[in-house]
Amino acid sequence: MSTKRLFGTDGLRGEVNSFPMTPEIALRLGLAAGQYFRDGARMHRVVIGKDTRLSGYIFETALTSGFCATGMDVFLVGPLPTPAISFLTRNMRADLGVVISASHNPFMDNGIKFFDRHGFKLPDDVEDEISAMVLAENPAWDFPPADKVGRAHKIQDSRGRYVVYLKHSFSEVLTLDGFKIVVDCAHGAAYSVAPLVLEELGAEVISVGVKPNGLNINDRCGSLHPQVVADIVQDEGADIGLALDGDADRLIVVDEKGRILDGDQIMALCALDLMEQEKLNKNLLVATVMSNMALEIFMKDNGGQLMRTPVGDRYVVEAMRRENAMLGGEQSGHLIFREFSTTGDGLLAALQLLRIMRDTGKLLSELAHLLEPFPQVLKNVRVVKKTPFDEVPAIAKAVEAVERDMAGKGRVLLRYSGTEPLARVMVEGENQDKVDQYAGELAELLEKHLR
Repeated sequence: MSTKRLFGTDGLRGEVNSFPMTPEIALRLGLAAGQYFRDGARMHRVVIGKDTRLSGYIFETALTSGFCATGMDVFLVGPLPTPAISFLTRNMRADLGVVISASHNPFMDNGIKFFDRHGFKLPDDVEDEISAMVLAENPAWDFPPADKVGRAHKIQDSRGRYVVYLKHSFSEVLTLDGFKIVVDCAHGAAYSVAPLVLEELGAEVISVGVKPNGLNINDRCGSLHPQVVADIVQDEGADIGLALDGDADRLIVVDEKGRILDGDQIMALCALDLMEQEKLNKNLLVATVMSNMALEIFMKDNGGQLMRTPVGDRYVVEAMRRENAMLGGEQSGHLIFREFSTTGDGLLAALQLLRIMRDTGKLLSELAHLLEPFPQVLKNVRVVKKTPFDEVPAIAKAVEAVERDMAGKGRVLLRYSGTEPLARVMVEGENQDKVDQYAGELAELLEKHLR
């Protein structure tokens, strides 16, 4: 067995049939997680959902075998958004929820992530214990007697349960009558549920990316390619465009003019709405180190505060729980409304935004002008080694020089990807030309020293 670490920033992820995304690892993962979460003689439950990747069948079957062998009953819900699995885990009083998805990655990748019985992603120490069991040379599985193994069930009404839950988060009295909405489901997990919930609330829906074939997930569509929605919004005269990713836990929005809005801009207007309703505890918004400086200034100017966390929506959620914050998210479009959810939910976030539009009677372009982001440039550099940046004197010196030149009106962020051999360079500031220049120079420097 490999000694590599299994879990990254968002569960396991990788190319199908290469470590760690192999049937053997998935089987061992089911055995290890089943054994870890089984705490007595009674039967236990695990909910397993997936996106639309062809390889989902491999991991669904392998995980089911592992869980059943340890004495857990498995409830299979089929293709549904990641946040739906979090909700159903809570709703069905299950001990564990499992999502088979690689989110925004292409079809040849897949991933596995877990939710605990309360719908929260597992902390690092629990993941490490499960990893150790999976990677042990000769694991001693604690198998129950033959009459105590688990059963597998298919849940037929899982989509309907999630739709009802989403509609309750919107409003008991409002509708979307009169709204024309373009929604791009990226041929992913929300392909059936997203158009349905919007139509049931009364909207006229133009659906894109709703014909999954197992190989076309995230292929030139969805939240990674929001221009697709932007063009249709303008052609059709729609009120709003919604672009989801493959597992529908993130949202990128397009206003009626075809302007693409990121997670920071959506968080700003949702935070202001919650502050006006006195529902934003401590007037606190939680975001990551990637969020634009303009969001920090916006919160301060409106009597609020921004707390930053490492990249990854689970770190945002951990901080929200610790601080009892009600709103958090990422620039990439993960948005967490803690009144309703325990994880990022693209559809739920869209409904909150639509509710604000309905309440205020304003066009999205009017609301979105609340936040004008500073110029920000992101560059990815492929690396061979992930040496701490401050241990490379040339890199540390260059970052210090750039930040000194920007004199508090800009910043540099260097970080490594948790799932790929990449270093990410982010530079933001008031002047676009300087931001472009600095980002290019730093990327070249990283390429030179980390190859």
